[in-house]
Amino acid sequence: MEYSTYQSITGIIQNISTENSCCTWMVSVRNGSDTVNFIVTGDTKIIDNTRLRRGMRITAFYDANLPAPAIFPPQFQAELIVPLRNNQQVTLKYFDANLVAEDNSLKLNLSPLTNVVTENGQRYRCAPGNAEMLVYYTSTTFSIPPQTTPQKIIVMCPTE
Repeated sequence: MEYSTYQSITGIIQNISTENSCCTWMVSVRNGSDTVNFIVTGDTKIIDNTRLRRGMRITAFYDANLPAPAIFPPQFQAELIVPLRNNQQVTLKYFDANLVAEDNSLKLNLSPLTNVVTENGQRYRCAPGNAEMLVYYTSTTFSIPPQTTPQKIIVMCPTE
């Protein structure tokens, strides 16, 4: 799957309501003083199959190329939702063999404590890199590109 067109919003879930179907929900996320609504369906990937709840801090990814209604607050189809801890950040980028993001926004420095897994939670048995990766981290350096030692990496393996 191609993730280069994905955009993200990080915030706190304010409300979860059922839409026209019992398998579709509207999740309202507050980011600072702004609210964004996300449609969550059975096709939306939720990392670790975590049950969403009010007050939870998440990052929701949506495909910026998909049409969105011109309404306020903005509303997007959630493609991927990542539950986060306090101070934790996440990015979804293509990282090259040197673990530098394609857009040069982040460089990864792995440690023996970095947990590298596939989407289904299995240990990733190859060297990470040259792949789309979901990277969890807490802080970065002020260098260019910023560098971090990630806590966890989920390698988004292509479907075969």
